[in-house]
Amino acid sequence: METKVSPSTARAKAELLAGGAVKVPKDSRLPFLPSRSTAGPGAGSTAVVFSFGNTRAKKSISRDEGEFELLRDGDEMSILRNGEVFIAGVSLVPTLYHAPHQAFINIDSTCIMDCKFCATPRLNEGITKNLTDEKIIDMVKDASRKEGFQSVSFTSGVPSSPAMAVRRMAGLVSATRKLFPRTAIGVEPYVTRPDEVEMLKEAGADEIKLNIESFDRDIFEKVCPNRDFDTIMHMIIHASEVFGKNRVSSNIIYGLGETDENVLEGVRVLANTGAVATLRALRTNQYNAPELERALGALIPVTAERMLRLAEEEKKILQSYGLTTLGFKTMCHSCLSCDIVPFWDV
Repeated sequence: METKVSPSTARAKAELLAGGAVKVPKDSRLPFLPSRSTAGPGAGSTAVVFSFGNTRAKKSISRDEGEFELLRDGDEMSILRNGEVFIAGVSLVPTLYHAPHQAFINIDSTCIMDCKFCATPRLNEGITKNLTDEKIIDMVKDASRKEGFQSVSFTSGVPSSPAMAVRRMAGLVSATRKLFPRTAIGVEPYVTRPDEVEMLKEAGADEIKLNIESFDRDIFEKVCPNRDFDTIMHMIIHASEVFGKNRVSSNIIYGLGETDENVLEGVRVLANTGAVATLRALRTNQYNAPELERALGALIPVTAERMLRLAEEEKKILQSYGLTTLGFKTMCHSCLSCDIVPFWDV
């Protein structure tokens, strides 16, 4: 199956994702407000989605300094590195909420799980939004009126218990489904019981993302001290039965000290259940770096080469199981902005 982008574009995207911030000159006015995410790999940073060569990359921006720099020349834009054009033909893509074409909403940033890589619960109150259900539904309605709206996704921390967080999410899914009966809805909860998976499906969710985070059990125990590996795997298996093939995904974060073989073993195990791995290169910032270093010691940054290699190997594995990233209508595989996506980028 042919990819959607050229090899040179995929490499440029990988180098951009692996690199530092993009400097936006102080006299350059953005056509819309940048994204300030409270979840995902860019949580806590001010970022913009750059589109080029039929793919996208979401990058933190700075008005003062950066490894890359945005250059405007009339109506055209390029990204420079070391003063030379690195990516030409760049455009800026608005995020409806967190992602292009999606209202991808973080219901609650508070979380008791204490996962060391996650910046979300460590953000200060000026960044988190303290959203009510009414405000969230208003945000969905607002997004639906904007150009490019395609889908709705919900993620959440665990403020008190997984069951309570899932019930709240199911209520929001149900309310959204009543308002938008034909709009794709994705959910990214932390579930611990089969009936919670079923509750979200019955509420109207089309796709679900249950994150295993790492297939290296020693690393998992260090970075996810309050989560249970076997429970998550059981829930992924059940979710594949409830939601169906190519409707379940799961983050595997790499860059935590695991081997490539371990990552790809995780891809195979997930694929065997009908689930598609979202391979996510670790991003560190001032919010999660101290916790990660205490848990794991010094970490080696993920390279563009490793991003491309793992994505290419994942594609082969998914093909052997009759799976693809291209059918997803919500969340990360359809967003394209944070990862090298098999079948699209490689």
